[in-house]
Amino acid sequence: MAVADSILIFVLSLLVGTVAILAGARLVLDRDAGFVNAAVTALIGAVAWGLTSFFVGWIPVLGILLMLVIWIGIINWRYPGGWGSAVAIGFIAWIVAVGIVYVFAAVGIVTPDVLGIPGI
Repeated sequence: MAVADSILIFVLSLLVGTVAILAGARLVLDRDAGFVNAAVTALIGAVAWGLTSFFVGWIPVLGILLMLVIWIGIINWRYPGGWGSAVAIGFIAWIVAVGIVYVFAAVGIVTPDVLGIPGI
């Protein structure tokens, strides 16, 4: 059962991240951003976030800032527009992800901390 739960959490997290990044990219870039590109960005971002968290996440303030800069850097690498656009996409993605997780929690699918959205 633990493996099935882990797979479900991974799939939900990837889906939430994909939808959130897609929404951010479409709002900020004002163009059709593809679902596959958003999914790849979410996957790479999640792996980078996890690795960075493992190695430096325990360092107060610096660890979380480094994790955030790397995540925004991946968005910057995957989408046009520079660092300003990447920050805006990341911020909108965070808001959308929090909203999705809130809805999931409100209907009893998951608890908010399960999906690992930074800051909630």
